[in-house]
Amino acid sequence: MPVPNHRYDVFNGDADGICALLQLRLQDDEPEARLVTGVKRDIRLLEKIQVRPRDRITVLDISLDSNRAGLERALAAGARLSWFDHHYAGEIPAHANLLACIDTSAGVCTSLLVDRHLGGAQHTWAIVGAFGDNLDAAARRLAREAGFDAQQAALLRDLGEALNYNAYGESVADLRYPPAELYRLLKQYRRPFTFIAEAPAFQVLREGYREDMRFAEELRPALAEEGGLVFVLPDTAWARRVSGVFANRLASAHTERAIAVLTAKPGGGFLVSVRAPQARPDGADALCRQFESGGGRKAAAGINHLPEADYERFVAAFAAAGWAGSA
Repeated sequence: MPVPNHRYDVFNGDADGICALLQLRLQDDEPEARLVTGVKRDIRLLEKIQVRPRDRITVLDISLDSNRAGLERALAAGARLSWFDHHYAGEIPAHANLLACIDTSAGVCTSLLVDRHLGGAQHTWAIVGAFGDNLDAAARRLAREAGFDAQQAALLRDLGEALNYNAYGESVADLRYPPAELYRLLKQYRRPFTFIAEAPAFQVLREGYREDMRFAEELRPALAEEGGLVFVLPDTAWARRVSGVFANRLASAHTERAIAVLTAKPGGGFLVSVRAPQARPDGADALCRQFESGGGRKAAAGINHLPEADYERFVAAFAAAGWAGSA
């Protein structure tokens, strides 16, 4: 069937965004909408749509606050929007054409919000999304409650990490698969375990992830304090791909410490990923919003472009954030 021009699925290209959309579309099985996505930090996605009256737009895993102008323009044009997200939203407009399922609690991701919305109809994909978004404890608990054994849970975690790994890069050219293409591949297999067992793409992602992580694990921190660790990655494609999952891995290994991973960008400056201590998952968004292009959520946030001139200011703010003494 031809793609209807009046329907858009707008989603973050990481594991959480993809798994959230998979749940919705596997459940309703509607003809594919026009997909609007990109690398993980490509979040002002509503700017890419020429909105018309009566358009139907589903938005997943991108901040309402970062897309406020696009949302206001879409509502003014007469579009209807469904918005599922867990990032900082600011004031949420009260409008008859906006369904806002937004929860910024530290233990929530967009896949879990969609799982709640659908009453668990595609629950396994929600678990994959939670693993990918580094909600490891919650994902393991959900996997146990769903009846999966430890080996099955480990496979779902591998898939979530692989999907999340694929989202990081300066541009889609850095990625193993464009996020829209990866979403379509996953949807063909319909179930996570089938994709893991049969899809060549899973092996490509898992082996790519392992190879890139080997490079990252050779690095030493630029700052090591009781409250946090700062790592600086070089300007290479492997570093851009692994930056977010490396931050997640460090956060899981050092649950009492905050983590910052700065990746050098081709044109200068840094891409920044911040993880609050898993033992006290709060403050990452507040730190990153001190810098232009910064944002995210309480447990995990980032800065799309940190100028080199702001490096020392960022490290000082990170060190002064009170991670070790936070309650």
